[in-house]
Amino acid sequence: MRFYIFLSLILLGAACKSGKTAQQTQANTPGQTVGSNTRTNSRPSGGSASDSRPLARPSSVLPNSTSAPAPAPADWAVTSIKGKFLIIDSTSIRVYLNLTGQQPDGSPIKTADDLASHFLVNYVIYPDYNSRDRLGYGNVQITNQAVVPNGDYLTLIFDVKRPAGAINGILLTEITETNNGKKALNDLPVRFRSTKLSDRYALFDKDGKLPLLRNYVNLKDTVVLRDVNGTVKPLYTFRYRHDFEAASSPMNTTTRPAPKTLTVDSSLVVTTSQPFRMPSEGLYFFLEDSTETYGIGMVVADNRFPKLTRPEKLVKPVLYMSTSTEINELNNTKEIKKAFDRYWLNLMSGNEEVARRAIRAYFNRVEEANRLFTTYKEGWKTDKGMIYVVLGPPDRVQRSRDREVWVYNRRANVSEINFTFNRKPNQFVEDHYELVRYMEYQPIWYPIVEAWRTGAIRE
Repeated sequence: MRFYIFLSLILLGAACKSGKTAQQTQANTPGQTVGSNTRTNSRPSGGSASDSRPLARPSSVLPNSTSAPAPAPADWAVTSIKGKFLIIDSTSIRVYLNLTGQQPDGSPIKTADDLASHFLVNYVIYPDYNSRDRLGYGNVQITNQAVVPNGDYLTLIFDVKRPAGAINGILLTEITETNNGKKALNDLPVRFRSTKLSDRYALFDKDGKLPLLRNYVNLKDTVVLRDVNGTVKPLYTFRYRHDFEAASSPMNTTTRPAPKTLTVDSSLVVTTSQPFRMPSEGLYFFLEDSTETYGIGMVVADNRFPKLTRPEKLVKPVLYMSTSTEINELNNTKEIKKAFDRYWLNLMSGNEEVARRAIRAYFNRVEEANRLFTTYKEGWKTDKGMIYVVLGPPDRVQRSRDREVWVYNRRANVSEINFTFNRKPNQFVEDHYELVRYMEYQPIWYPIVEAWRTGAIRE
């Protein structure tokens, strides 16, 4: 029987960032091929998540729901979980979970004592998403040492012993509210034996204590690349200055163009376990050996990111709701701010209030897409980011090791629509997904785009 894990919007925001890092056939670092068309070694796929055809799927085809229930106003609730693991040694791994939660009055959960008073944490390790056989399980003690305040999050830290003979597995963590039994779940693919840099090292805050669990930093940020043991060693670091393309239409089923080759703009050496700050924006790639083909990628963005504030950047994401003529006008103008304002006012028939609401709603989605889905490029440019910006968060997500299916209910007079994303190998990040495109998306996509263009979508 297939063991499928379904996540609500709550857990989508917490989607774990620990898939397999890609290996690429090219051996030399200075010319990396990246993006949707990366030439990489193929890997066997995990269990099929769903029939990937997009339209009118009855909810009964999605069994075994383990979604976290939407919290009632009077409940304590964990509202998001984001996970990462690092290998300690051949016998164990360390797990980091960034949690957000709310108290009955709606205020955030801020202390380990609050978490310990109202929740229990346990985990189970399965061989894969399509197996119910348990490799191991355990309880997590919620203490002041295990739970650390981390900005908007609480970071829960615990170690997991490697089950006998296990090389990898799926770590399912359950956080249960003790009064009503409601569960918040996080599924995290883990590896107990790996030579991958990203399984041993991660980005931490400037003190080297708390993991960032994201693929981007701001120019002003001081960060640390470190492993669990605080190893000090040099990492070869390459910078790529490249304006990556945004995702193409969900209906674009034409053959993908040939993969692009990136040229190194500059290089430097970063020492692990020591604070550093990057000198300029761009995509940075960290390697233990300059001849390796996979490592850790990191986007360095301006200090407002994931918000977009510069006019030359604001005009780009409207690609998903624009005609080719409108895009050309925005891209070729010398007065970008005026062109941007004129674009929205023209769409909203000159109504400034409607235009302001539409801009706010659209770019809130863009900001959240950047926060959730930035990989080797900004989140809004990814396939997931495109769907998120236009349709918003899915009603539920079904995930296997190498696939996610986003399910939307009641969009454009269709009872249900599915978007399937397949994980693809990528040398920079572990969580690169590509949308399976279909012409059948047209009757759903175009009415929603038109709703954006008329100001009918408001948040």
